[in-house]
Amino acid sequence: MTADPTRILDVATGYMASKQLFNAARIGLFRAVADGGHTPAEVAAATGRSERQVRILLDGCAASGLLERRHGRYELTDDAAEYLTGGENDLGAFLNFLELGSFEAFGHYRHTVDADEGGTLDFDEAGWAMFMAGVMQYNGLHARAFGEAFDATGKRSILDFGGFTAGWSIELLKRNPEATVRFVYPAESSEILTAAVAEAGLADRVTVEAGDTVTAVPGGEHDLVLAVHVIHRFTDAENRQILQHLRQSASDGATLAVFDFFLDSLPQQRALDARHAAEYFNFDGTEVWPEETVKSWLADAGWAFERYVDVPGSPRVLVATAV
Repeated sequence: MTADPTRILDVATGYMASKQLFNAARIGLFRAVADGGHTPAEVAAATGRSERQVRILLDGCAASGLLERRHGRYELTDDAAEYLTGGENDLGAFLNFLELGSFEAFGHYRHTVDADEGGTLDFDEAGWAMFMAGVMQYNGLHARAFGEAFDATGKRSILDFGGFTAGWSIELLKRNPEATVRFVYPAESSEILTAAVAEAGLADRVTVEAGDTVTAVPGGEHDLVLAVHVIHRFTDAENRQILQHLRQSASDGATLAVFDFFLDSLPQQRALDARHAAEYFNFDGTEVWPEETVKSWLADAGWAFERYVDVPGSPRVLVATAV
């Protein structure tokens, strides 16, 4: 096998492709193509940018597989049409956050690597609005995909503990008409949760309780427990305690679904998780945990690891059973 620098250069210049994607989405390039702008001149007119810059963006996005180019005319690929043209699954706000929040934060990644010192969130009012718009859009996409990928058939009593939004449980309730959900979240989340559940028309099947994520012991005999975007926010000792408390709140044979990124033990590490391990710690000091560490917490708390459920473009679902 002959060595080839292509893979190295693809990784090393990846930030260039990212910047082209961010700015193509920002100026509405993909919407312009969807609306019939198939030449650089047409897209330039539709976006109000120079034809020279639009041609560069069009060719860059074609090189990345987001557009198809034939005889100087450009068409959307299926992925771009679904996620970059303003529909329900549009990722524009999340891409804006990646460019203005995460990408900018990576400017101090050398210090993070050398000092092993995590970042801190430090936004002004506009920055927080940008952050929340992006994260909530991405989480909405995750929640819908989770509902499609994770089979909760037969589960009646769901405990949704310590997460970020109501979306995951709402998706399960839509697909499982006999199920009910009990949210136990930090007190500051109650208003957001209640509003989301009411908007979905599911308030009669939901209860919302305040509880500190580390110390609360919800109790009960739930047959499905959700921990969505929880474990990367807490320490080893705190996660051990959280999982023990969740086991105390589950019936024997109940299912635990942990939705997060993991550093796995496969021959080829899943790229999205490894990149978020760097992004999370660099951005706000939170940690993507190795799967062997997570499995040790589970075993000590009375959960038996079963499998992962893949969710496209998203964290995975680690599934365990109460033993």
